[in-house]
Amino acid sequence: MLSSLRKFSRDEVAQQRLRIIKFYERYGEKATKEAFGADRKVISRWRQRLHRYNGALERLIPESTKPRQTRRMVVAPEIVECIRQIRQKYPRLGKEKIKPLLDEFCKDKGLKTIAESTVGKVIKRYKLFYQKSGRIYHDPSIKRQHRQKRLRVKRSPRYQEFGHILSDTVERVTDGVKDYFYNAIDAKLKFALTLNYKRLSSKNMKDFYERFRSVYPLRIKDWQTDNGSENLGDFDETLRKADIPHMFIYPRCPKINSIIERYNRTIQEEFIDNHLDVIHDKALFQKHLAEYMVFYLTKRIHKSLDKMTPLDYLIKKGGMSHLYGTYTLSSLFFKTRVKSIYETNCSVSALSLHRPGTRLCAAFDTFS
Repeated sequence: MLSSLRKFSRDEVAQQRLRIIKFYERYGEKATKEAFGADRKVISRWRQRLHRYNGALERLIPESTKPRQTRRMVVAPEIVECIRQIRQKYPRLGKEKIKPLLDEFCKDKGLKTIAESTVGKVIKRYKLFYQKSGRIYHDPSIKRQHRQKRLRVKRSPRYQEFGHILSDTVERVTDGVKDYFYNAIDAKLKFALTLNYKRLSSKNMKDFYERFRSVYPLRIKDWQTDNGSENLGDFDETLRKADIPHMFIYPRCPKINSIIERYNRTIQEEFIDNHLDVIHDKALFQKHLAEYMVFYLTKRIHKSLDKMTPLDYLIKKGGMSHLYGTYTLSSLFFKTRVKSIYETNCSVSALSLHRPGTRLCAAFDTFS
């Protein structure tokens, strides 16, 4: 297309071409070329189109210049099927997090791997979208208690060391039945745990803390929560006895808890929303939840950890004991220990089965 016509829309280009033809017929080729940059050959083609179709102006609209044959992306069927299976199991997993899993698959099968951008194209081309609709995000209501002096966090902290834990709860209503998901995460290491309870209470929060401490490999330096009633009472007393500072955010300031709030969204999008069909079958639901938590800790990469898993990042930063210095042993230990806390119902009576600080903590060096 002539450079003088690029500022017009497709319909305006046809009208402008007609004006150029009339200008050419009146003033000749030299003046037309100086004014519009169109020579006699170009104008002759435009006039032939008008003559052939009885002066129909739409024939002067530019035709598509797209090549008739274009390059097409070629991906091995085995790779497409691998991506399909990963997306079916974890519908919210993006191309960046699928890439290392796909590299491992290609290495085992002796296939040439594909780029991260190609993974995204495969997802779009084959429409590998399996997430279920009806996402629900819930902000738990805050029940005010008697005013007492609390340790407050004024802004969202950016920790550079491990041991700073943030926790929150998520309420989901399915078929009129409420489920509460207790979540906790290490702000730096991204070591996280989610457990499903039927009630929101400080007794259950205490139980969740004991279970988290039984699998968490490091020393807990402080624990940050919102001001909900489940974070007071028995739970607050347990932290006080363990000499762990209990940090509270200011009311109606969820941005201070941004790290755990983002994890709340992750656990809902990547797991809960895709297992609502089995949420009432607690044995099966707990089994799937255990498998996902093992995947989250040992397979799923995180941008904030330089695209490494929490276990890989812990090993890289020197948090692994010499007794468990290999990745294989450490990964197996994580899987066994994490899955063990889902084998019993989430009740206070089950605490004796998982005493905090045993076995797993002995396998890791603590950070001071």
